[in-house]
Formats: sequence, structure tokens, C-alpha cells
Amino acid sequence: MTTLSFFLAWLADPLRVGAVSPSSPALADAITAEITPDCAPVIELGPGTGVFTRSLIQRGIPEERLALIERGDRFARKLERSFPRARVLQMDAARLAEVDPFDGERAGAVVSGLPLLLIRPGDVLRLLEGAFERLRPDAAFYQFTYGLDPPVPSRILDRLGLEVARLGGTFANVPPAAVYRIRRRYAYARRAASDGALYDAAVHAQRRAGGR
Repeated sequence: MTTLSFFLAWLADPLRVGAVSPSSPALADAITAEITPDCAPVIELGPGTGVFTRSLIQRGIPEERLALIERGDRFARKLERSFPRARVLQMDAARLAEVDPFDGERAGAVVSGLPLLLIRPGDVLRLLEGAFERLRPDAAFYQFTYGLDPPVPSRILDRLGLEVARLGGTFANVPPAAVYRIRRRYAYARRAASDGALYDAAVHAQRRAGGR
């Protein structure tokens, strides 16, 4: 998809696309800087043209270990052609809690290209709830923003037990962007780890029982 095609997609639905041009390779490098092969599987929200997706693959994430959540029909078709081994799910990212991209396996990171500042707070809340249900207790949600402040209001962070840290950014993007990492606060991470261990034990016991 060319820059002109991206601009036309933005023109058709500016609240969904959120930018007049695709994210730059410099921004892709910044938002995936902490991603390692150990993070697999990885969920990407709003991959658009696949700039971040390519960077994730270069960081060592196998294509088949990527779930690409994209609502736009044109973008989704392009992603299916460009990344045929990835799991492309054409859906609203706010419904992430309703799907299980990796059959019970939790992701090691979520990378988001969504324009959170343009999304209704209630949908941002649902989106983050769903994302963290799919993440390991110590995993992180990576988000960029064009604004001066963190991309998620403090009231939503407090409600979900999350904390945010600015990792950096780049001027080599139109417009310049900052990158943030969102993750569970310590107490919430411990609780999630405990709940996850109980869930894994229950699944293991169910599978053993079914195998008799």
C-alpha cells in the first residue's frame, strides 16, 4: 500500500486510521526495541501496512507466532498477502477478550498502532482489559502517540492496575511520535501470575482426564 493509498484510507475514515501517512521504520524500531524472540507469541493491534510487523519479524518473532488484529478490510487483505503465515483477524481490537489467538497460550507482548487518543475511553478500557487477559503477567503493551501526554488516561490505568513509562520516540516520523510501555503494577502482576498458574493447572488436569 502506497503513501497515497494510506492517505486515501485516512481520508475515508480519519478516526479509525488516525494518521495521514504510514508509521516510519524509525518508529517501528522504537516501538519494538524491547521485543526479543522470547516474547513470542506477539499480538499486534492495528498493523495497517505492516511496518511494525516487519520490524517484529526482524527482531526474531516467527511470522506464524504473530496475531495481527486489523479492522480495516483493505489493510487486512494486504496483511494476508504480505504475511501469509501470520494469524490475521479482521475485527475491532476492543473485542480482543472474545477471541483466543494462540489457543490458550499467553502472548509476551502487545504492540499497538491504534490511535488511542481518538478512541472513546470506554473502548480503550475494553481494549486494554482484553489485551492484558491475553498477556503473560510480566508482559507489556507498547503504544505510540503523537500527543505530549501518555496515551491512556490515569483513571483507566488506575482502574486496571496498570503503570505507564515513556521509552523514547522519534522525530523521523510524520508527525513525530513518542513510545510508551504499559504493564501491570507489581501487586497486579503477582495476582495475574497466581491466577494464570491455577488456570494452567486446570487446563492440564482437564486434558489428562480427557485422555483417559
